[in-house]
Amino acid sequence: MQIKELLKQSPSEQEVTVKGWVRTKRGQAAVTFIAINDGSTIHNIQAVAEGGLIDEETLKLVSTGACVAVTGKLIASMGSGQAVEVKAEKIVVYGNADETFPMQPKKHSMEFLREKAHLRFRTNTFGAIFRIRHVLAFAVHKYFNDNGFFNLHTPIITASDAEGAGEMFHVTNFDMEKPPKGEDGNIDYSQDFFGRKTSLTVSGQLEGELGALALSKIYTFGPTFRAENSNTTRHLAEFWMIEPEVAFYELEDNMALAEDFVQTVIKYALENCADDLAFLEKRLLEEEKSKPQNERSELSLIDKLKFVIENQFQRLTYTEAIEILVRSKPHKEKKFQYPVEWGIDLQSEHERYLVEKHFKKPVILTNYPKDIKAFYMKLDDDNKTVRAMDVLFPGIGEIIGGSQREDDYEKLLARTKEVGIDPENIWWYLETRKFGSAPHAGFGLGFERLVLFVTGMTNIRDVIPFPRTPKSAEF
Repeated sequence: MQIKELLKQSPSEQEVTVKGWVRTKRGQAAVTFIAINDGSTIHNIQAVAEGGLIDEETLKLVSTGACVAVTGKLIASMGSGQAVEVKAEKIVVYGNADETFPMQPKKHSMEFLREKAHLRFRTNTFGAIFRIRHVLAFAVHKYFNDNGFFNLHTPIITASDAEGAGEMFHVTNFDMEKPPKGEDGNIDYSQDFFGRKTSLTVSGQLEGELGALALSKIYTFGPTFRAENSNTTRHLAEFWMIEPEVAFYELEDNMALAEDFVQTVIKYALENCADDLAFLEKRLLEEEKSKPQNERSELSLIDKLKFVIENQFQRLTYTEAIEILVRSKPHKEKKFQYPVEWGIDLQSEHERYLVEKHFKKPVILTNYPKDIKAFYMKLDDDNKTVRAMDVLFPGIGEIIGGSQREDDYEKLLARTKEVGIDPENIWWYLETRKFGSAPHAGFGLGFERLVLFVTGMTNIRDVIPFPRTPKSAEF
């Protein structure tokens, strides 16, 4: 039985066997207290080994980090904080850990733990984070399944750049020391494995649209890759994207889907991760104490999550948002780091002002200038803006980006050329607008951004098991 279930049991001196890793060991020769955790819960179970019952040589091997199996009677605990403990009668040490084990029971920095990514799961913080990550992933699939969506597995290897950004990892089977070259001296990709230049995908959206234009409601949930040389706390080179796409949806439907989806998923985490969230909230409150008063968060972690699920999201256009920002006190007093004017790509400070100070609720911004948005977004009648939408959250700013897609063949073709994409490279995407085109819309949510928000962590490298960043692929 896992420790999570064992802690719910009534103590009646029934024999149990607990298997897990030692978090702490304390006591003298007469009695030793061993805290054991198996990852099923934030809580440890205590095993009590009385002198004489367990041989000294075995007890010496029981140290922080060791893996053990403890068999004994489940009894009422005399200590505070737990109802039961195990009175040990037999201990088997599967694997001992000497004094060089780095996860000793003391406070470690996040930087140190990133260097020990193979062991950081053993800490309370990372145990909590990755249990929550699992629950959120399950909630995502549950939400879409319950609402009639089909999960579509889109390619990881692609010949198209969905975003038009060009920051992609190349995939090749060539010997990089001597790749074949054509008469013009350039590498001849026609001889490569796929017969053309290919990369790791930055998005499953374009292929997702193809599925939606037959299955009506699809979603993708898969790995995506960006070769952006960024070392910020918000960027990864490998991350997971959730991308629903729905035929017959327009912008208003898309906004309603995004709001309902994210509220439902966060509510599920609140209901199913209470202990882990309580631990992370306490951890966050301790961290906040060391910050200057003006940098402290106004909301606790649980309050921030409730802020999202208990408020109806405010909807307004990009143009209206710019007007609010221009009239704002931080703009007038020149406290924004970045300037505000129509046509800019809003920065996190602008987005957070709208959410946290002005509206005091999550915000959905729509109808952005076409020049700062992707080619596939549907043009508005003014020919200056597109039917885009961004969902903005407290603490992090944008969490979801989406749009109604351009369903007119001629307009999409013109936009493709306008932004410098060769129509030949996405002929199949353009062709769907010639054969039974339909209004459709969708959005993208970076899964790690969601986990970051729900756990209250501040660095995206701490919410994915093995982060891939510039100059870092150790594990």
